[in-house]
Amino acid sequence: MSKSTIGVIGLGVMGSSLSLNIADKGFAVSVYNRVKQGEAHVLSDFLKRTDASMKIKGFTEFKSFVTSLERPRNILVMIKAGNAIDAVIEAVLPFLDEGDILIDGGNSHYLDTNRRVTNLKDKKINFVGCGVSGGEEGARKGPSIMPGGTKESYAKIAPVLEAIAAKDNHGKSCCIHVGEAGAGHFVKMVHNGIEYAEMQLLAEVYALLSVTKTNDEIANVFSEWNKTDVSSYLLEITIDILRKKENGIHVLDTILDKAGNKGTGSWSSKAAFDLGTVNTMMSSAVFARYISAFKHKRNALSNAIKTVANQVETVDVKVLEKAYRFARIVNHHQGFELMQLASNTYNWYLNLSEIARIWTNGCIIRSEFMETSINIFKYNNNYLEDETLLEVLTSSEAAIKKSISYSLSHRIAFDTFWSAYNYWIAITTERLPANLIQAQRDYFGAHTYQKTDAPETQFFHTKWY
Repeated sequence: MSKSTIGVIGLGVMGSSLSLNIADKGFAVSVYNRVKQGEAHVLSDFLKRTDASMKIKGFTEFKSFVTSLERPRNILVMIKAGNAIDAVIEAVLPFLDEGDILIDGGNSHYLDTNRRVTNLKDKKINFVGCGVSGGEEGARKGPSIMPGGTKESYAKIAPVLEAIAAKDNHGKSCCIHVGEAGAGHFVKMVHNGIEYAEMQLLAEVYALLSVTKTNDEIANVFSEWNKTDVSSYLLEITIDILRKKENGIHVLDTILDKAGNKGTGSWSSKAAFDLGTVNTMMSSAVFARYISAFKHKRNALSNAIKTVANQVETVDVKVLEKAYRFARIVNHHQGFELMQLASNTYNWYLNLSEIARIWTNGCIIRSEFMETSINIFKYNNNYLEDETLLEVLTSSEAAIKKSISYSLSHRIAFDTFWSAYNYWIAITTERLPANLIQAQRDYFGAHTYQKTDAPETQFFHTKWY
C-alpha cells in the first residue's frame, strides 16, 4: 500500500478542514480520530465528505496510522491545546522513529511548545509549534500559517504547508518559517491579541454609533470606511453582521451581550508583563470581555443606579473614523513591539515585514493596513519610526479626544480607545511623573533612584525621615 505524505490527528472543525485542503492539493493524507467519548462517528462522517479523487485514509488506532506514513513521518496534531497535546504525544511516541516530525497546529502556549521541543529533542523527534489562522473557511481554502521549530524541520514540511496556505497579492504563500522553538505559537498568540483589540474597537464604535443610528445605518457607515485605508476582514464581516435579519429582526439584537474567550488574548498580556513591554489595548479588550461575562451583576447595578440622560447629539462619523484609524495604529504598534522584544529576548530573529506579509491574507486580522505594514518594517523597527504614520497619529489626536468626550457625555464604555490615547500621550511625553514613583520606592524600600544631572549608571538614596 502506498504511504501518505502527511498525517492529521484530530478531525474537529480545523483538523477536518485542513485535511480536505491538503488532499485537494494532491497530497496523500492519513487521518486519525479517537473513537472514545462519543466520537465513534467522527471518522466515518468525515470520510463521507471526501470524494474519489482525494487520497485519504482513515484510522482509529495510532499504530496503523503511523505505519501508513512515509518516513520521516510528518504528523499534524489538530486537537485542543493543553494537557491533551501531551497525552497524544505520549500515546503516539512509541510508534515514531528518529527524525519524525510532530506539528502542533493548535493554539498552544509558546512556553508549552518550548518544553515539548526540548523533551522530544532528547528522543530525536522534531517538534514544530505551528500557528494557524483563518477559522474554518481559512483552513479549508487557505489559512495564514506560522510554523516554528528548526529550519531543517520546516524544509521537510514546507511543501505541504506552503501549498495549503493562502496566497498574498503577488501569489506568494502566506506561510514562512517564523523562528526556532515556540516562535510560531508566540506569533500566533500576538495575532490573537491584536485580533481581540480590533474586535473590541469595532464593538465600541458600534456602541457609540448606536446612540443615534440603526444597525443598517451603522453598516452603511462601515461600508464607506471599508473603501478607505481602514478596510479589513473584521470590518467587512461586521457589516454583514449588522445587516443580517431573520424573520424581519436583526440577528445582532437577539444576541446576549456576554462575550466568550479562549485565553489567547490574556496570554499576550501576560507575555507583555513578563517581557517588560506595553500592550494596554489587548489587555483592555480582554477585560472588556471579562466585564461582559458579569451579565447578572451588570443588570443589577444598572437597575440600582440612577443616571440622568444627557441631550443626545449625533457623533461626527468623519471624526470617529480618524479616531478609529488612530487606535488601530497603536494596537498594531503594541503587538509588533511585543514580537520584536520576544525576538530579541529569545534570539528568534523574527522578520516583522514577512510576518505582516503572511497576515495579509488567510488570517482574521488581514487588512489594508497590514499590506502597508510590509514596507514599513522593511525600513523601520516599529510603526512610530515611520514619518507618515507619526503624522497621522499627531493629526488625529483631536479626533480621538473628541470621540472619547462623546463617549463620556453619553456614558459609553470606550476603554480600548482610552488605552490607545493614554499610551500615545505617555509615549510622547518627555517628562512623566515616574520621578515621584522612584522617590516613593526609595522612601519605603531604599530601592535607590537615578538623577537628572548624573550618569544613568549611578544610583542614589535619600534618608527621607
